Amino acid sequence: MPKLVLAYSGGLDTTTAITWLTKERGYDVVALNIDVGMSREQAVLEERGLAAGAARVIVEDAREDFLRYFAFPALAAGALYQDAYPLATALARPLMAKLLVDVAHGEGAVAVAHGCTGKGNDQVRFDVGIRTLDPSLAIVAPTREEAMSREMEIEYLQEHGIALAWEVKGSFSIDENIWGRSVEAGVLEDPWTAPPPDAYVWTTAPEDAPAEGVDVEIGFEKGFPVTVDGEALDPVALVERLNDLGGQHGVGRVDHIEDRLVGIKSREIYEAPAATVLFAAHRALETMTLSRQQLKLKREIAAQYAELIYDGLWFSAHHQDLAAYTASTQRFVSGQVRLRLHRGAVTVTGRRAESSLYDRALATYDREDAFDHASAVGFIDIWGLQTRVQARQQLLDQLPQALRIAQPRKEASE
Repeated sequence: MPKLVLAYSGGLDTTTAITWLTKERGYDVVALNIDVGMSREQAVLEERGLAAGAARVIVEDAREDFLRYFAFPALAAGALYQDAYPLATALARPLMAKLLVDVAHGEGAVAVAHGCTGKGNDQVRFDVGIRTLDPSLAIVAPTREEAMSREMEIEYLQEHGIALAWEVKGSFSIDENIWGRSVEAGVLEDPWTAPPPDAYVWTTAPEDAPAEGVDVEIGFEKGFPVTVDGEALDPVALVERLNDLGGQHGVGRVDHIEDRLVGIKSREIYEAPAATVLFAAHRALETMTLSRQQLKLKREIAAQYAELIYDGLWFSAHHQDLAAYTASTQRFVSGQVRLRLHRGAVTVTGRRAESSLYDRALATYDREDAFDHASAVGFIDIWGLQTRVQARQQLLDQLPQALRIAQPRKEASE
């Protein structure tokens, strides 16, 4: 039997896929569960996978790699898709694609498989990533190919003598990892309908959050978060702490209509407390440590960076180029930011950095003011030179017409 490696979540879709790949396609299936946070317990994964017919179930703890090499670089880039989505699901897919290929090589597999549908973005991210890393591997997508309903999947397993207990299916489609939780479908498909309370799990409703709020201090080194309230933490512990703290105070809810790569608009609910806090802190620190020109260009690059992640182009030369520029901008983005979390709001209340471009002696209006006010006249004269020359040579005849102020209409009696 040819060997295949399946990206295995432990849910009904991919558990059914094990049996289908074995019975219908004749593969020897290795089920690979990649833990990027919030995964099922290993005992449950192994029980379900082996019962469904997997030759092996491998559980890979990839949480730290996910944060250190995917989420944190996106944070440093300021990458929010359409200024809203912190890309939790999208960022996990290139890591999963790489690990699928790595395990396939180690197992001598000829194919890999995933559980994506034919309607979403994830199929693109998986397929493009896998084919970029190893074009020789065949890709099988049982859910995309068969489109079986939940009831059909349970019946299919039972027909093959596989009786497993499945939790009651909720009304939403959910994907989550340590960087964020994505919720769609059900009543959320009506964009006029407010998200019901059960759409949210990680975050307290802002109106129910503690009235007093809380202050938190985040420390950064070269654009990456390293401390919370002065305590050095590894990436997983740091994000988990901020997810808990932000969630308690109603921080991190996003209700967004986004443009999918496949050409449709989709209503998505996101919960990302840690990411929301860290993006706010990182932006505040950059305002102190980057020049005006760097900030302007970086805002434009951030949009491109987010789009290429969303579009599944992580393993592209374009990404390498943008990542190199981003890393260069982060050389001096080190320091601390203090934020207040209060009933869903994140407010920056302080920031400091050793390499700060903020000079109080130049900014102050007190007697310690070191700014040379006399130089302003000459600066303005030079700065306005191009405007004056163009106006004199090209625009003087047009300016009165362009700047004329409409006169009040006179009454007929006058």
